[in-house]
Amino acid sequence: MALARNRRPQRAIDYWPGFVDALSTLLISIMFVLTVFVVGQYILSREITGRDEVLNRLNSQINELTQLLALEKGSKQDLEDSVANLQASLASAESEQSRLKALLDAGSGGQSAAQARVGNLTKELDEQKQMSDRAMSQVELLNQQIAALRSQIAAVEAALQASEQKDQGSQAKIADLGRRLNVALAQRVQELNRYRSDFFGRLREILSDRENIRIVGDRFVFQSEVLFPSGSPDLNPDGQVEMAKLATALLDVAKEIPPEINWVLRVDGHTDNVPLAGTGRYIDNWQLSSARAISVVKFLISRGVPADRLVAAGFGEFQPITPGDTPEARATNRRIELKLTEK
Repeated sequence: MALARNRRPQRAIDYWPGFVDALSTLLISIMFVLTVFVVGQYILSREITGRDEVLNRLNSQINELTQLLALEKGSKQDLEDSVANLQASLASAESEQSRLKALLDAGSGGQSAAQARVGNLTKELDEQKQMSDRAMSQVELLNQQIAALRSQIAAVEAALQASEQKDQGSQAKIADLGRRLNVALAQRVQELNRYRSDFFGRLREILSDRENIRIVGDRFVFQSEVLFPSGSPDLNPDGQVEMAKLATALLDVAKEIPPEINWVLRVDGHTDNVPLAGTGRYIDNWQLSSARAISVVKFLISRGVPADRLVAAGFGEFQPITPGDTPEARATNRRIELKLTEK
């Protein structure tokens, strides 16, 4: 503590107000970018939804028109078959008429019967011609209807293509907006990471000269033997001394942390992989590691650390630092880890 107090007056510049302003500006910028993105996403989503409904209706109309066209084509084929049959009958009647006339000209008997037959055939021929004319009229009408249906299908396909082009344009706008938002967010995250690294760096400077503390990345590691008796969650006198030093350092740093930074100290309890005997207060390593973490949290609270800045977690033997069953590995894995992070 004396070393820390001697160092503090040598600081010529207080950087924290600048950090507070930078963080406030950063948060406002992120909120503005997110708001613009959400509004743009909402508008584009509504536009795309409307385009999808139009596309669905157009596809439904195309299906109906296709079915009608198929039905009309079937009717046209039936009428064409009827016309062909009528024409064949007409040709047969004309052939028969020609044969009877030839017989009549030859002066054969049964002239009256032949004339009657010719009259009947002529009448049938006229009827066949009338039927053929009606069939041709129907075929012509069907051709006109088919042409109209094709025209409608072409118009629907043109509208569908135009709608797809608009949809592609909307998708391109969304993709561009997403890319720009990702770039902006990446820049903001980099700034936040730099600020967080500076925060952890200052805490390491304060705790780096403490005995029985190892710094592993952004965690501060205490061996369980330093803090607790074997199989017990109660801090021993040496452990209370170390935790008191930590509480003092933490309170000193907390005074300089801007209120905008929502930080928390997580206390993680870890054990080795040796099962408990089952005759003590705890039946397994889960309970022992959790109880030790809670014990550290309660002690820090008793020394003035705000309770809403502390979290306790027990991991048992399932997060070892050094895998293996050697005594050295087990001793390394019996530990309490402290990690400062943001909520």
